[in-house]
Amino acid sequence: MDGKEHNAQHFLDLIQKSRKGKFKVYIGMSAGVGKTFRMLQEAHSLLKNGIDVKIGYIETHNRKETQELLYGLPVVPRRTLFYKGKQLEEMDVQAIINLRPEVVIVDELAHSNIEGSKNEKRWQDVFEILDAGINVISAVNIQHIESLNEDVKFITNVVVQERIPDDVLRQADEVVNIDLTSDELITRLKEGKIYTADKIPTALNNFFKSEQILQLRELALKEVAGQVVRKVENELPRGIALRHERLLACISSNDRTAKIVIRKTARLATYYNSRWYVLYVETPQENSDKIALDKQRHLINNYKLATQLGAEVIRIERNHVTDGILDITREKEITTVCIGKPHLSLFKVILSTNIFKKLLNNLSSSNIDLVILSSS
Repeated sequence: MDGKEHNAQHFLDLIQKSRKGKFKVYIGMSAGVGKTFRMLQEAHSLLKNGIDVKIGYIETHNRKETQELLYGLPVVPRRTLFYKGKQLEEMDVQAIINLRPEVVIVDELAHSNIEGSKNEKRWQDVFEILDAGINVISAVNIQHIESLNEDVKFITNVVVQERIPDDVLRQADEVVNIDLTSDELITRLKEGKIYTADKIPTALNNFFKSEQILQLRELALKEVAGQVVRKVENELPRGIALRHERLLACISSNDRTAKIVIRKTARLATYYNSRWYVLYVETPQENSDKIALDKQRHLINNYKLATQLGAEVIRIERNHVTDGILDITREKEITTVCIGKPHLSLFKVILSTNIFKKLLNNLSSSNIDLVILSSS
């Protein structure tokens, strides 16, 4: 692309961006912190100020305070679908686009739509609404962010199935943290403001433990802080910005380690607001004829995960992994290389010392950081 084409494309991107709706996301450490309540309060405020606001989808969870706030707000009727013999309801995206309100409220951003819906996920519905020039206010819990999946599992011992790619939050014009102390949240739970009475004892013994809430709260605060850093950097004149980080996540056919490296590098890329890449170097020992089919399948799944998290996936063939890493660091102007903690016996470490030394020396001389990520 020459200079003229680049300038034209840049101007076209600006036009398309200006046509999109603004996107605001309320984020919280867990259910019950008040995200939906805050969205409805904002909807009332907008309505009083003459803004055409509509409720696209709200999940009250039968909470009295939340249900009362729905009164007086125009609600877009949900569409009805039959799935496995049951009548279910989903947000009517087309009806919202046809009505063209100035602002629409859409709860449960990480929700998976019923099979057969146009979009698989609600965040995709939201992007469709934004593309139509409609402003959206939505909400999500910190545990639904894809790159935090392993951290949340470690904290809560729960695998969260419904997740959103990190890039969804990067697209937001504003991210607001709804914060409560662990004591305030547990008090709300005990008062029946989050779950019905029969579910409270189970919640207190599982997800709503003080130490878990504190750790999830820290994740939420860090996420919003990172969003602020990105917003400031993006709005600074180009000449003022510090060096732009470019991260390279190096993975192997080891599925578990690869997932950890991808997710942790995604978090770093989010924090630094940087471009990042995932590299797999196929050596003669690991060509498709020699590695098991399940490993090949895991590799493909990890490529997909990396793409969902915003990375560019690179797959190259080299006799030595180190040569491949060094080639790509030069080609992509990488500033930080991320690798997994090696699982090697002492004998293999000794044999690999020269290879590792070559990588370290080359990166050091090029002023490139090397980050070895823990496997937990």
